Amino acid sequence: MTPDTPANPLPASLDAFWMPFSANRQFKAAPRLLQAASGMFYTAVDGRQILDGTAGLWCCNAGHGREPIVRAVSEQIARLDYAPSFQLGHPLAFTLAQRLAALSPPGLEHVFFTNSGSEAVDTALKIALAYHHARGDAGRTRLIGREKAYHGVGFGGISVGGLVNNRKAFGPLLGGVDHLRHTLDIERNAFSRGLPPHGIELADDLERLCRLHDPSTIAAVIVEPVAGSAGVILPPQGYLQRLRDICDRHGIVLIFDEVITGFGRLGEAFAANRFDVRPDLITAAKGLSNGAIPRRGIGRPADTRNLHAGPGTSNRVFPWLYLFRSSGGLRGGAGGAGYLRGGRSVRQSP
Repeated sequence: MTPDTPANPLPASLDAFWMPFSANRQFKAAPRLLQAASGMFYTAVDGRQILDGTAGLWCCNAGHGREPIVRAVSEQIARLDYAPSFQLGHPLAFTLAQRLAALSPPGLEHVFFTNSGSEAVDTALKIALAYHHARGDAGRTRLIGREKAYHGVGFGGISVGGLVNNRKAFGPLLGGVDHLRHTLDIERNAFSRGLPPHGIELADDLERLCRLHDPSTIAAVIVEPVAGSAGVILPPQGYLQRLRDICDRHGIVLIFDEVITGFGRLGEAFAANRFDVRPDLITAAKGLSNGAIPRRGIGRPADTRNLHAGPGTSNRVFPWLYLFRSSGGLRGGAGGAGYLRGGRSVRQSP
């Protein structure tokens, strides 16, 4: 093999792979193929080094090819590649759940593992519905999402999501779903630094929906603390806390979808920690396993502990959690997420 030969031979045809969220015909006419990655860089099949400015797809938070993660994956697959969690278990699944609970906001003490962010969202919605049912409040069946939101590609996530191109081809989706107004306000917040100063009143849209549907019918509200797929939309100052207060007032479960914001994206373990607002459920994915192998989860409080039990996991997640914790919670992420202007990093002094 010569230095210019790709590590993975190029396929004879690209037709068989139906790529998600991609213009397939255009891509396959001029494909952009990657063959390797290390640290912050991909290597293209033609040998070019490409800066991975999006951490894979917001999932390789610790960078590519980290030796502790590579070693743990190899060792764990050799020792035990799969263990069912129906009436059986694996010790490391319980250890991982403990460590995740320790990173979560106080009160979120239990973890339900899933295999994707989409599955985590649909499961969180089901947990909220089952929670009310178990408490004898089965009339709470309505789910509230938000315009411009992305919550995965399951039917539940698409239903509470607010991106029209993700919804328009799939009929009526789930019934009993409504949406808050989005928080993107370019006219008032275009040149703001940090959290936008205008827009806290948009949280009061939840009160409007409570008046429309009656709060006794609403099971849960789900929002991304920082909207990702719609263009990285920061929450207005005080917005998340006001949502928390309204949910408390009406007995509504508040879900933070932290599939993107979890594990250092904002310089803390979760956006809930960063903004000091505790939801009732957190969905996490992507950075949880640094993109190495599918692993997602839902953090939940103690008072839902009798509703569900989660599947197992493996040792390969632990090195990433160690890297996360040993680096001070990746607090540099908060500054790095700050500002780039004129090619220079602009940071406020402490």
